Amino acid sequence: MPVPLYQAKAEFFRMLGHPVRIRVLELLQEGPMPVRDLLSAIEVEPSTLSQQLAVLRRSGIVASAREGSTVVYELSGGDVAELMRAARRILTEMLAGQNELLAELRGAEVAAE
Repeated sequence: MPVPLYQAKAEFFRMLGHPVRIRVLELLQEGPMPVRDLLSAIEVEPSTLSQQLAVLRRSGIVASAREGSTVVYELSGGDVAELMRAARRILTEMLAGQNELLAELRGAEVAAE
């Protein structure tokens, strides 16, 4: 029996649900990067980065290629970069809404004094 689309989407977002994976995807938006550059930018243990890159690779979101002794990672398609940009826009809107609410609450506190 095929997996319902909503369940597949939930599994996709669960796969994205790790800070190191999100950071890798953000960095790869700028273009392909060798593992050593990812390591220096993210500052996690090599084994942690390796595990998270493996998850992204198995999902098909990133691809890797060996260039001599160096492994270089890149996004598999432009849709992932667009998803990261959309997430940034959504978060910006959410935070702006929270700031507006906070300002209203502070205004109500001042008026009540």
